[in-house]
Order: sequence, then structure tokens, then C-alpha cells
Amino acid sequence: MADTPKPGSTPESELGSQHPESQRHDERALSGNLSNALVHENSTRRIASGNEAIDVLSRFVSAIEYTPLVAIQSIDRTGIVRFWNSMSTTIYGIPAREAIGRRLSDLLQHQDKEPEFADTIDHIWQTGQAVLPRDWQITTSAGANLWVYSTMFPVFREKKIHQIFCMDIDITLRKREEQALLALGANFRTLFDRSADAILLIEDNYFLEVNPAALTLFGYARKSDLVGRNSNDISPTTQPDGKPSSEKFSQMLELAHQNGNYRFDWLHVNASGETFWTEVLCTEIPIDSKALLYIVVRDIRERKHAEQSLQLAAQVFENSQEGILIADMNQRIVSINRALSDITGYTIDEVVGKEPQSLCVAMRDKAQFKTISDEVHAHDRWQGELWGRHCNGRGFPLWLSISVVRDSHRNVVNYIAIMTDISDRKASEEQMRHMAEHDFLTGLPNRVLLLDRLQQAIAVAERNAIKLALLFLDLDRFKHINDSFGHHVGDKLLQAIAERLTKCVRAIDTVSRLGGDEFVIMLVDVGRGEPISHIADNVLNAVSMPYSIDGNDFIITTCIGISTYPNDGTDMDTLIKNADTAMYHAKGNGTNRYQFFDDEMNRRVVERTLLENSLRSALKSSEFVLEYQPQMDMRTGQIVGVEALIRWAHPALGLMLPSRFIAVAEECGLIVPIGDWVMRTACLQAKAWQDNGHPLVVSVNLSVAQFHQKSLLKSIVDALQQAQLAPQFLELEITESILMDEAKGGIDTLRVLRNIGIRLAIDDFGTGFSSLSYLKRIPINKLKIDQSFVRDITVDPEDAVIINAIIVMAKSLNLTVIAEGVETQEQYRFLQAHGCDEYQGYYSSKALTADMFARQFLQPS
Repeated sequence: MADTPKPGSTPESELGSQHPESQRHDERALSGNLSNALVHENSTRRIASGNEAIDVLSRFVSAIEYTPLVAIQSIDRTGIVRFWNSMSTTIYGIPAREAIGRRLSDLLQHQDKEPEFADTIDHIWQTGQAVLPRDWQITTSAGANLWVYSTMFPVFREKKIHQIFCMDIDITLRKREEQALLALGANFRTLFDRSADAILLIEDNYFLEVNPAALTLFGYARKSDLVGRNSNDISPTTQPDGKPSSEKFSQMLELAHQNGNYRFDWLHVNASGETFWTEVLCTEIPIDSKALLYIVVRDIRERKHAEQSLQLAAQVFENSQEGILIADMNQRIVSINRALSDITGYTIDEVVGKEPQSLCVAMRDKAQFKTISDEVHAHDRWQGELWGRHCNGRGFPLWLSISVVRDSHRNVVNYIAIMTDISDRKASEEQMRHMAEHDFLTGLPNRVLLLDRLQQAIAVAERNAIKLALLFLDLDRFKHINDSFGHHVGDKLLQAIAERLTKCVRAIDTVSRLGGDEFVIMLVDVGRGEPISHIADNVLNAVSMPYSIDGNDFIITTCIGISTYPNDGTDMDTLIKNADTAMYHAKGNGTNRYQFFDDEMNRRVVERTLLENSLRSALKSSEFVLEYQPQMDMRTGQIVGVEALIRWAHPALGLMLPSRFIAVAEECGLIVPIGDWVMRTACLQAKAWQDNGHPLVVSVNLSVAQFHQKSLLKSIVDALQQAQLAPQFLELEITESILMDEAKGGIDTLRVLRNIGIRLAIDDFGTGFSSLSYLKRIPINKLKIDQSFVRDITVDPEDAVIINAIIVMAKSLNLTVIAEGVETQEQYRFLQAHGCDEYQGYYSSKALTADMFARQFLQPS
């Protein structure tokens, strides 16, 4: 969205320099512009119809915001200004930002008529009726003195007056002209004949003289057609309020007699019988013993139409079923209607002055907001589906249409947004889509949805160079159950199996029923082949557990065929066919078994099984060891801590790094006891160094499984107590994925650990999806920049920008920043120059055993 400066106020001296003829011409042009811009009645009936509604409101807002010569304001029941258009700024010299939110009486003083003005406003609030337009002499808070011709009318919301709108026209020059005409004497005839306004002289209610402009206005060819006729001849029998024209005109003349002059709106009729609205200025001129009436008549039918259209548009705005928001050129909310308050729960006072995107959850996403903003800037409109935010925090789907209102110079005046809560529609669509894409018996995705998800998964796997797997299941001897127990029992058995299968996989995977007793499981991002066999084992065990249905107990088994992408195929048909083929190979070898389509994968599965069996005895055999990598202070070069890293001294395969066995440990349920061993060993070692005069903070990684275990706090406290190590010397490293997956209970756990005195760090920061607002809620001490960003820091500008952003963000949250994987002097200098606090990596040292670490770093100085 483009920003456009607000129009500045025009000094009174500049207003005074405008020629009277020019001003009258502009006022007549104003009527046409305003009328063309405002809402027609037929269009308003279709305000909920998408783009038409936006176009209607754009014209409405453009009219009231940027209409030339008409100052438009609105006030609420307390007299507070809620709307102040550009011409109000121009005429009164008061910017909108200074007017909105203040009392109108503090901005505009009606000189000695202030009580009368207050009574007029009070009358509208009490009766709900508009008052006759009239002249007011104004002194503004900016020091200007001027005359305005003002029209005031109420706008209703749910049958109650919500606001009062005021439409003011600056008539200061006209006032001066009128006074000058009366004072010119000998030159009066020339001005009378040449005036662009219709002028009539009336004596005893009969026309004494009329000027050429009057003949044109009323459609007469000669003066004799009007002179000598009764003034009632150019008025209809009654006025719009139902009062007889003759009686009401007499009342207007009496007011002119009392005040010297009086201005009012009047319905006239021309020679063709056409009625039209005029503005009448009636001035009494005493001549000898008689009173001559000097009448100036101006055609205002288009202005009247504009006023009626404005009232109609304002009522449509307030009572539309669609939520409508109007923002100014600086993208700050100016007004919202009742429907938007109902949708979001916010009142107008709570949102005025704020940015519109605060009402939409998705628009807080900088990338998406930029996309929308670019589209609006390029095409002056955007529409689409977003996620709204209710004031109570509840999210809901909404359809949003945004449109830009520009002035004649293509400068942005306003932004308009129409919001529709589509929760019901989305729910209905979701129900229909679910029925079309899911199996009616089990509720699992059917073949249609499976193929759709499989196609998407293949595309993702190809783009990210990852693997996926298909498990094709066919129940063993299911026909026998249908034949023996009946199809109703068979259906319930299929439902029970579907429930068990769903529990065997992750939420990102898909379990589908193809039909009959065939199921397919799609596993995404499976990495190596080992996790696939682990899941296949779980599926076999789950399916083969006993069933009890309608008093019948039985056991059923299944065979599984497995194919993987890209090893066994790169398209849907090939993967499904190969998994089906592997399933038949499995059945050929018996029941309750699985078979990979790829023989090489089978070989790796055997190796993985051997590794798992060895891993189970590793703890008992004390095969694990810890190595320690120093963490260095960037400023002093001193060692401030160490990270404990596990190694497996495998009796046959030698020293193995965690990348070789941690995944297997997680899959077979050994990661928790291994993690507890690391915690205890690291605490004991830190205490030993401390007793030798080297107090160092030891950093230990927490796995997802450890973080989820109920005994986490107890195991940590036990490790500290066993080592007699103070909590401040233990630092726990937690990955972003743990934090983002955790609910409030996880944050509470972190707070307890922090309160104990344990230090907390986010490991591999930058590889997850943490947001700044989320980090503020988490009680952490340190961010650890992932080595994938450090590796190319001196050659990849994007990595350099990311690291700099992480450091700046951490500093704003008072967090320590440490970079891992620092291997070169160039990397070290870059991090040091950008304010990184600590580092670790081969630039200082590789990971060392406790003895080697002590000899290299902890020798007495």
C-alpha cells in the first residue's frame, strides 16, 4: 500500500483570494462530482456482492473523504469527532489527526450561537430528525473566522442514532459578496443583471423585478412572464414535509424580517412543471415605509441528491451484513461498522488508529502481508481467504476484499476492506470434501485422497531430496471371518483395525483404505530404511492383537509389501504396483510378515536390527563415553563452558559418532536411559573440574523423548544432587522443534527448570520456525546458531544476513548468542565483529575426552 501525505490546510488569506465567480462555479461542479461518486440506491442493495460492494464503498469513501469544498464530519453521542475529511482540514485548518477523538465544541466555536448550536444537536439526538440547513459563523481552534452553510442529519444503527453527520460549505466569500451588493448603491443594477445567481425582488408577495439568471433557472423567456406574478406561482402546493408552500414561505419571510436575512432550502417548480431543490437567501431591504425582499436563489438539486445519497450510503455502511473497515492513507483504521464489530468482537474505540492487519492472524506473516500489499499497490485491490482473529483470541476463516480509493491526482486517500466470516461455509465445504475423500466405513482417506497426498508427497520428496515409503497391507484370511461371523462383524473388525493402524504412525503420515481388506500406509520423510521396518513391525504387532467383537474373540494377521521413493519408483502408479508386488511376495512366504521390494533395503534392515540389539547391551557394558568441546568467550578468549557429546565405543565397529546410533536409540526406546546416563556423567565431570578449581558450565542436549517424559525434572535434580553440582553450572540444550510442538505444559516445565537455576539454550537456532513473539514467552538464556549457517558465512551473503539478524534479535531479548561449528579465522572474525558472545568448533578445539580436555585447557597458569 502506498503512503500519500495528507493535504495541508489552506490559510484564510488564500481562501479570500478566490474570485466569487470561480467559487460559485466550483460549488456547482462539486454537486456533480459528489453525486456521481456516491452510492446509487440500486447498487447499495447489492453491497454484499463482492467487487460491486467494494466499488460502491470506494465511491462512498472517496466522496466523503476527498469531496472538494464540502467539509464532512461526524460526532458520537458524547460530541467526540469520529470522522473528519480532507476538506474539513482545508476549511478549518485543523488536521484530522488532531480533530478525531476531540470534542467538536473544542474545535469549532459558533460564536454567540453556541447554545443554539448545542440545542440543535440535542434536538437531532432526541427526535432522530434532520434540521433545516442554516448559516453559522465559526471561530476555529486554529484561529480562523468564517461563515459556513451547514446540513446535519442522523445515521442509525439498529434503530438507534449512532452518529450525526455534518456537511459544511464555506460561504465566507458569498457573505462578503451579499454585503457588498447591498452597499454598492448605483452599481447595483449592473451586478443585479450580471449575477450568475437568480435574483428576484418581491414586494407584497409579488415579483417586482427578476434578473436574467432567474429567467434561465425557472425556464421563462421574458421578464413579463414573471414580473407581477405571485411568488407562490414558482412553488409547488406543498413542501416535502407536507406543509403548504404559502404558509411555510411566510414563516421563512418572518425569520428574514427578524434576523435581517435568512437562508433556507426550498422546493421550487419551473415553467415546465418540474420541481427542483434550491438554496434561498432572503434579505429584507427597508425602502421608505415599505420592505422590499431581495431573494437570491441557487440551484442545489445535485447537492440535495448528494446529501440523500450520503445518508443512504452511511446507513448502508452501518447496517450492512458484511464487516466493513475504512483506513486512512497511512493505513490506520478510521472507522468500522457494526457487522465488523460483531465479527471480530472489537469496538470502534478499540481499533481506531490501529493497523488493519491486527485483525488478521495471517497478515502478521511478513511474507504474506508483503504479497497482499504488493498486489494492492499494483492493482488497487486484492481479495482472498485469510485467518481472522477475534478479540478473545479465537481464530476464524474470513473472506477479505481490499480496495484503494484514490483522488484525481492518483494519490491514495483511503483503503476499504470488506470482511465476511466464512466459518459456516468452510464447515459445510469441509464436510462435503470429507465425504468425498474418506471411506464411509472407517473414516480413513480413500483412494482419491491417498493419490492426491501421494502426488504432493512425491513432489516434496523430489524437491527436498528426501524419501517416502508405501506400506501395502492385505489381511490374512479376512474372507473366512466374513463367512463365519457375518459382514456386520467384518465391518466392525475393519473399523478396529483402522483405529490401530492410525495409532502406529505419525500425524504427517497417511493411513488409507483402498477397499475390501486392503489398506495403504504412506510414510513421508523417512530418511533411511530402518524406521520403515520399525513401523512395519509395530503394524504387524498391532493388527495381530486379539479382538473381541459382539461376543466373538479372534485373532487376525496381515502381510505388508513395502516400496520406497525414489529407490522403487518415482511416480504413484509404480510405487503402488511395487508395494503390491512386495505384499504378494510376503504372502507367498507365510502370514504376519513384511517384505521390501528392494533386496538391498532388506539387507540394511538386517544390519539395523543387529545394531539395535548391540545398542541394548551397550549401557550395561559401559560402552558409552563422553567427549567435551570447549565453549569460548569471543571478547576475552577464555573458556566459559563445555558441551558434553556422547560417543559409542562399539567393540566391533570402533568409535561411533551419535549420527550412527541416536536415531536407532530413539526408535527402539533407549534414548531416555542413554540421556539420563549422559546427564549424570556430565554433572559428575563438571563437579570434578570444579573441585580442582575450574568451575565450568557443562551443556547437555535434551532429546524429544526426554523432554516428554514425566520424570524429567526428577532425573535432572537427581543427577545434580548425586554430583553435588550447583544448578547454575548445568545448561540444557533444547531444539526449536521441541519448543514449537510443546503446549503450555512444556513452557511451564522450562520455567521450573529456570527457577531451579538451570540455564536453558535453544540448539540449532534458525533451522526451525520460532517467531519473535514465541521466544519472548520462553524462559531461555542462550541461542545457539546452527553450524549450517556458520559454514558458509564468508561466502554466502544470505547466511551472513541470517546470522546478523539472529544476533540482533537475541540482543533485543537480552539473550547470549553462541555459534557452533566455527572452524576458520574468517568465520571467527565475522562473528566477533557482529557481536556474537561465544563460539565453539575446531577453531578452538575438537571434542576431547575428559583427560585430554583437562591437559589442554585446565592446566595451572
